[in-house]
Amino acid sequence: MVTVEMAAALPVLMVLVLTGVYAVRVVDARVQCLDAAREVARAAARGDNSAAARGRSLAGSSAVVTVSMSADSAIGRVSLAVHPGWSGLPAVTVVETATAAREVRPGVAPAGVRTGQAGVGGAEAPP
Repeated sequence: MVTVEMAAALPVLMVLVLTGVYAVRVVDARVQCLDAAREVARAAARGDNSAAARGRSLAGSSAVVTVSMSADSAIGRVSLAVHPGWSGLPAVTVVETATAAREVRPGVAPAGVRTGQAGVGGAEAPP
């Protein structure tokens, strides 16, 4: 009797184990994408032109890396399709996004800030 019950339960147990392994792979891909997105956003915020290539090297060659810039921030987005180790199941696409504040370089005024001496050094505004 025990052999028959074990034969019936073993396929269910294998499906559960393989599902757990797949879930761990998805979580690992998510962590890799998040690390890559953070690194891409930081590099783009510093003005590094090779930020997307750096993200692909961290997340994998099949990752899709996009960089968006605004006046005060850089946004890195990394997506990666995770395929199960066996056929029959669809791939899961993991997408992570990170934002970093743009760094101000010396001698370059940030967006929206006027340069000049008005109001500097205790000078009073005219009445």
